[in-house]
Amino acid sequence: MKLTKTWALVAILMWSKASEAQFKFLTIRREIIQQRLQAYKGNDRTREATLKTLFESVGCRGDKLVEQPVKGLKEPNLICTLPGQTDSVVVVGAHYDHAELGDGVADNWSGASLLPSFYQVLSSPQPQKTFVFVGFAGEEQGLIGSRFFVKQLSNEGITKIQLMICIDTLGLSTTEVWVARSDERMVRALNGLAHGLNLPLTGVNVGLVGMSDEEPFIGQKIPVLVVHSVTQGTLSVLHSLRDNYKVINFDDYYDSYRLLSGYLQLLNRTEILSPTPSK
Repeated sequence: MKLTKTWALVAILMWSKASEAQFKFLTIRREIIQQRLQAYKGNDRTREATLKTLFESVGCRGDKLVEQPVKGLKEPNLICTLPGQTDSVVVVGAHYDHAELGDGVADNWSGASLLPSFYQVLSSPQPQKTFVFVGFAGEEQGLIGSRFFVKQLSNEGITKIQLMICIDTLGLSTTEVWVARSDERMVRALNGLAHGLNLPLTGVNVGLVGMSDEEPFIGQKIPVLVVHSVTQGTLSVLHSLRDNYKVINFDDYYDSYRLLSGYLQLLNRTEILSPTPSK
């Protein structure tokens, strides 16, 4: 599948020191991203099967793609692991289940359907870091899938996770970050890339909406970055009949995809994730 190379002059914040570098990264064409977004149809079990097919189509299959049974749910977590040259792990998660009202396109097929596309641009050549892409089940029922995922991790597995990126509800507006719940270094790096690409990025805290799948990771003191598109004007879309394909602003959605795709490739190539050195 044809990929597009993008160049950006990026201000990268390395601990407390800023450096500027030219950065090249891959993106997938708009029509492919749109096709994957339009594959939202069906109940949660069907959506999980669709997501599995999308992962398989980009090369994540066999023992790299695991359906993790979740206690209390009919649907599993879907886990695609992209092994890196190191065992430093970045978890990228988005729930594929949806509320009873509406089609759940924004909340949250918009996030889940991007996971295979991120795998696609990172898979060749082998990345430096190990990326684990998780389609979480049961988020709408109380973060059941993500809580189960974290509970099953060993102490060693927890220590290897350098960052969890939670993607929940894109395409309702330009890209937003839940700053109050996100790691400051990660927000700064994302902002630097957005500036270099001339893409909009603002901080919108959505505490009144409730937590998402980042919460169990925060409980284990794992740094998180929460990306969304919910504003005061779009809040009413969630869990309503308005959450259908027509509500998506695809230009905003594709901008969010480009920013996140570049961000993951930036994280893979830099040491932003390294612990802050002690003074």
